[in-house]
Amino acid sequence: MSSTETPTSTSSPSPSPSPSPSPSRPRPVRRLPLAGVLRLNKPSDIWFKPATSVVVSAAVPNLTLLALGRLDLAMYTMAGSLCALYAHNLPYAARARALAWVVLGMLASLTVALLTASLTSSAAVLVAVGALLAAAQKTLCDATRVGPPGHLILTFISSAGLFAPQTLGQIPGHLVLTVGAGAVAWLVGMAPALVRPHGPERRATARALNAAAAYVSAEDGARERARAGAAAAVHAAWQSLLATGGRGAARRALERLVVRAEVALAAPDDTDPALLRDWAAGLSGTGPVPRVGHAHTHESDVDDEVLGIEAELAFGKPSLWRRLAPGSPLLPVALRTAVGCALAGYGSLALGVGRPYWALVTAASLYQANVTLTWSRTVQRVAGNLAGVLVFAAVVPLAHVGQIFVVLFCLLFSFGAEAFISRNYWLGSVCVTPMALLITEFARTQEAGELIADRVVDTLVGALLGIVAAVIVTNRRAADHIELALEATDRAREAAERTLAAPRPEPGGLETTRRRLTAALVELRAADDTAAGEWWQRALPEERVVAAEQAGHRTLAATVRRRTRRTVQETDEHRGGTDARENTRA
Repeated sequence: MSSTETPTSTSSPSPSPSPSPSPSRPRPVRRLPLAGVLRLNKPSDIWFKPATSVVVSAAVPNLTLLALGRLDLAMYTMAGSLCALYAHNLPYAARARALAWVVLGMLASLTVALLTASLTSSAAVLVAVGALLAAAQKTLCDATRVGPPGHLILTFISSAGLFAPQTLGQIPGHLVLTVGAGAVAWLVGMAPALVRPHGPERRATARALNAAAAYVSAEDGARERARAGAAAAVHAAWQSLLATGGRGAARRALERLVVRAEVALAAPDDTDPALLRDWAAGLSGTGPVPRVGHAHTHESDVDDEVLGIEAELAFGKPSLWRRLAPGSPLLPVALRTAVGCALAGYGSLALGVGRPYWALVTAASLYQANVTLTWSRTVQRVAGNLAGVLVFAAVVPLAHVGQIFVVLFCLLFSFGAEAFISRNYWLGSVCVTPMALLITEFARTQEAGELIADRVVDTLVGALLGIVAAVIVTNRRAADHIELALEATDRAREAAERTLAAPRPEPGGLETTRRRLTAALVELRAADDTAAGEWWQRALPEERVVAAEQAGHRTLAATVRRRTRRTVQETDEHRGGTDARENTRA
């Protein structure tokens, strides 16, 4: 946003008019893309963390079982070990809670699966339960925003458990193995706190600085999208800092850097993007947090910012029940998941495949926020799985030499999956597929040709019927969610402008309204992106969304400029008072 887009006066800004509703034009159904679907991206900045965590978490129980000659029980320890993939983006205080909930969710899912498997051998019933479990796992993971890998690991384990021979007497022992491996995963996930206790917050702050630098450097045509991404990154950085607990020196230093990222969003023409990137680079490693010597980062700014966020958090977030209540935009996706998984499982059964849960898991892995993204994931899944079975065919002769090779290959592929999946989902699937096939070898050696044939058929059946379900189960609530997000954005903007108009806002009041407006704009952008890729959608209010975003970001810029002006005044007053005292002494 150029400086000409911000109000010239911040002491008494005139409220921006609400964007007037303009005629909404129907957005045509998007063509399902092929170009670029398999293109490789930059790797995640923390890809090595889940990769190494899952290897360590799985190696401890699996090698122990191998030494005891009970590798047939490894499926149950893998259920706990795979929990190490979660929550690597969260500060350690929040990570401890999140990992505990993931382990409990895995335990609950596996309990339902094993109880069902012990009570019935009907494949039709098992598929139905698997589809319902997948839908519940998808919905809860989306509602809690647990982050990658989301529901997929839970669905993979519970679906496999449904088709594992089981008796009621065996269940407690199997669940104990899961809990034990889950405890190991929790310890592995928390271990880096001993070396770099503020690592997640430092990374979140670095992302905010880099995103702000990208916005400042962006060409005019790309600035709107870069601004939305930077606002989201700054919002995420504040949320990360607030989740850390107490305000020590390190957190205060990080807060000052996030304030600088916010100033860059308000005054891009007055910001040096190279300086922002230098600060971001200085946050890597365990060295001291870069110091920011600038009037814009006066300590009172940070204190008011934190006071505003804490007031926002005290105001309360929507409860989990409200996010899952009738009318929630999550429910159509849950219905898609249930229908698609059921169709895939029954389709596999109809073809006589002995492992219908592979088709079920394939379908469950496809569902993203809208049809367009689901289609892209479908292409990636099919390409990755087909390449993965070729990798399995290449390594299975060596794996059959001894069980130690099965364990080592599983560890290798689990590392590779996390190393590559952030580049593109299909590349990670190249490693996930042979790993999943090798897990079936824990209990007994199986005929490789049959495994490969079953996996190929289940992949194609699950992908085909899964995308069919995504198309036929419509999600017209996506447009409703835009309307709700527009209303929330307008309310938040009007509240911020009223606060701006006050001669002396309450302490933290300006920051509270600004944070709520930022969150509303982030939600509006997500709602519009979701609806944009959805089929069978009524006319979308494109012009209103653009106008609301522009007005909202102008108001955000005004709040930052108001804070900057106040800081300069406070600094001048402080210096004036000091000079007066010195003159008196003289």
